[in-house]
Amino acid sequence: MKKIALLCLVLVVGLLVGCACPCAATKVAAPAKVLRHVVMFQFTADTTPEQLKDIEAAFRALPTKIPGITGFEWGTNISPENKNNGLTHCFFLTFRSQADRDAYLPHPAHKAFGAMLKGHVEKVCVLDYWAQP
Repeated sequence: MKKIALLCLVLVVGLLVGCACPCAATKVAAPAKVLRHVVMFQFTADTTPEQLKDIEAAFRALPTKIPGITGFEWGTNISPENKNNGLTHCFFLTFRSQADRDAYLPHPAHKAFGAMLKGHVEKVCVLDYWAQP
C-alpha cells in the first residue's frame, strides 16, 4: 500500500513539474498559411450615411453567402496620421487557398455587391497577400 501511495505521489509531482516547466511544453503547430484579401474604399461625397450603412451591411453579409471566406473584419479609418489618401473603409477577408479567393471574385453575391457600389465609389484599393507568421 505504501508503494502505491509513493508511486501516486511521484506521478502527481511529475505531472505538476511537467506542466510548470516550459521546456516540457508541447510544441504548438504554426497556423496554416492563409490568403488575405484587403479592400479599401473612398466613397463619393454624395453617398448618404444610409447608403453607406447599406453598403457596409451588404459587404458584411458576403461571408454567409460565399463559401471559402474563413475570416472577415471591417472598420473605418481612425488613424491620426492622415495618410489614408481619402480611403475611409477597410474590409479584410481571409481565405485558405487561392482557389477559394478565385471562386469568390466571380461569385454572383460578390458581383451583386459590386453592382451596388456603382456611383458611390470615388477610389478603391485592393491588396491580396499570403500572411507570414
